[in-house]
Amino acid sequence: MECVHCRGRMERSVTRFTAERRGYHVSWDAVPAWVCSQCGEAYFETGEVETIQRALSAIDHETERMCPAA
Repeated sequence: MECVHCRGRMERSVTRFTAERRGYHVSWDAVPAWVCSQCGEAYFETGEVETIQRALSAIDHETERMCPAA
C-alpha cells in the first residue's frame, strides 16, 4: 500500500486519534491504522472508523444528558 501524500510505504501500526467536539476533547493514543513509514500519515480501516464514530456518538449523547441546551 502506498501513501497518497508522499508515495511512502504504509505499514500496519497504531496512531493517535483526537477529536474536538461540542465542548469536549477526546484522545485515543493507540488506534490501529495504516501509517506511512515516510511522512506518518495515518489511514483508518472501516472497522476502526465505525468504532470511533460509535464512541463519539455515545459521548455526544451523554454530554447532551449532562449539559442540556438551555
